[in-house]
Amino acid sequence: MKKLSVCVLFGGMSPEYEVSLRSAEFVLNSLDKEQYNVFPVGITKTGDWVLYTGDDYSKLPSGEWLQYEHNRRAAISPVRGQGLLSFEGDCVVRERIDVVFPVLHGENGEDGTVQGLLQLAGIPYVGPHVAASAVAMDKTLTKLVADAAGIPQAAWQLVNNGDLNERMDAILDKLESKFVYPMFVKPAGTGSSVGVSKAQDRQALHDALLHAGTFDDKILVEEFIRGREVEVAVMGNDSPMASICGEIDSGADFYDYDAKYVTDTSTAYIPARIPEDVAEQVRDAAVRVYSAVGCLGLSRVDFFVTYEGDRVIFNEINTIPGFTSISMYPKLFAASGIPSKELISELLRLALEAAK
Repeated sequence: MKKLSVCVLFGGMSPEYEVSLRSAEFVLNSLDKEQYNVFPVGITKTGDWVLYTGDDYSKLPSGEWLQYEHNRRAAISPVRGQGLLSFEGDCVVRERIDVVFPVLHGENGEDGTVQGLLQLAGIPYVGPHVAASAVAMDKTLTKLVADAAGIPQAAWQLVNNGDLNERMDAILDKLESKFVYPMFVKPAGTGSSVGVSKAQDRQALHDALLHAGTFDDKILVEEFIRGREVEVAVMGNDSPMASICGEIDSGADFYDYDAKYVTDTSTAYIPARIPEDVAEQVRDAAVRVYSAVGCLGLSRVDFFVTYEGDRVIFNEINTIPGFTSISMYPKLFAASGIPSKELISELLRLALEAAK
């Protein structure tokens, strides 16, 4: 049987570049080389595309992969039928690509940009398509979809970064009239908790708005929900399925970037420490959010469950969730009976199915 040719795209011009390298290491090591021809293509922070021709994927997180002497500059052509192009001196090498697995977290990768390129090229790819990727990446758009679908979520307010210099006091007054402290302040278009702050007072709120504004022109301010952080992995196209629920105890003030990827303060509980009937509510809500946004392939959907267990509150959806060795998406499906190699193969199958 002919092997499928799989291109794994990683890196990217995003604050989440380093996380992507770790996710790519996991995905590449989980691909069954008996079934697939694998082409790892890294996008550098400056936007260069590089075909990594080595086979030691442990070199990705450290950045050593970029120094491999047999690497070639590369590109995916938007012209249908061209596939992956790589360059050896004056020669262009063309490789057939049957499916792409984008492991690009955050802007310029998870937001519909790369998905648009692959759509033009006619190459199937893992994960939601252009519109769903764009909506899920912009937290304020996701909020509007969730509101329209009747999915409970935290109260929120959009703030425009361009208004901060001239209207800061008025904005602070408005937020203080709507919410009590603490408040969460987030850039609308980042993942992995990049740029997120928990503001305990007016000065902290002022600083958090300015900080979030360095990442995005749209800033989301949310009420604080006291509860457990519960995550669900969802997979599928027309009939999506939800994994068992997992719970994150950040061991910090909140589950920020450092707690996710740098420090070892957080603890994951699989299954989540919630009653089974509440877990079913969470899983049902996860599929509803996934379908309302229009996702295909995969996403991770995050919730708060109040400590009393009486409220399930939607937090956010991630269309290219982390795939590191400690990430919840693969761990949740592993705990649901789908190990990593089987999971990656199923995601590739779903990508091909969605392209028909």
